[in-house]
Amino acid sequence: MPELPEVEVVRRGLEAHILGATIESVQVLHPRAVRRHEPGPRDLALQLTGQHITAAERRGKYMWLVLEPGDIALVVHLGMSGQMLVQPPTVPQEKHLRIRAVLDNGAELRFVDQRTFGGWALAPLLDVDGARVPLPVAHIARDPMDPRFDPDAVVKVLRGKHTEIKRALLDQTVVSGIGNIYADEALWRAKIHGNRLTDSLSGPKLKSVLEAAREVMGEALDQGGTSFDALYVNVNGESGYFERSLNVYGQENLPCRRCGAPIRREKFMNRSSYSCPKCQPRPRAGR
Repeated sequence: MPELPEVEVVRRGLEAHILGATIESVQVLHPRAVRRHEPGPRDLALQLTGQHITAAERRGKYMWLVLEPGDIALVVHLGMSGQMLVQPPTVPQEKHLRIRAVLDNGAELRFVDQRTFGGWALAPLLDVDGARVPLPVAHIARDPMDPRFDPDAVVKVLRGKHTEIKRALLDQTVVSGIGNIYADEALWRAKIHGNRLTDSLSGPKLKSVLEAAREVMGEALDQGGTSFDALYVNVNGESGYFERSLNVYGQENLPCRRCGAPIRREKFMNRSSYSCPKCQPRPRAGR
């Protein structure tokens, strides 16, 4: 699933190519792509037609387009394989095209989703914590790249919990935008094993993890995000290159770039965690 850097790359592309455009028509080609919009495909198409796009926003992994006059948003769920492509109308239809919106600037906004886990939905914008966010995003915390992110407040929340640090990093109500890839990378940089309990870590240690997450996601953003296959692309259909810079994620048995020990893979929440056995020792039993 795309994490903060990948979603931000897409958001920036949309901001550059469709801001100020008006939606002339919408065609929903697969009903699952609008299942989160309860009134259904026809209602979504009717409501979007004639709407003026004024902003492309994001919080964590969640993205939305603000529609004039600014009290409603088109919330975009990328899911596992969703793509937001800006294409000339002469480009042939993609195999897994789910929604097509024709814009008055001569382009088409296309939602392509092979696995159909993503989709579009309209939602009202609410004032939450000094920001305007769609209703489905109201419970999502700020992310480490948000200018108003407060690491001290997040550290306080983390120290008040009794849970594994990696599990806490993936909790989008505590800190958003961090998924499995960047959690592993941040913990490697901070030299902390993901099973360490949050209330056993000092404030400075927890702050170092949050800073590491901000740094690694910023570096990933500079390289267009992390692409392991053709499913994650930007609005022009291009892949990111941060996979080449990953230190631990997906590097099982390869030498740690810091100490040379072979990277280990462990089961974690129906997925995998990667860490260095020397730089990130497991917490001792009973702690």
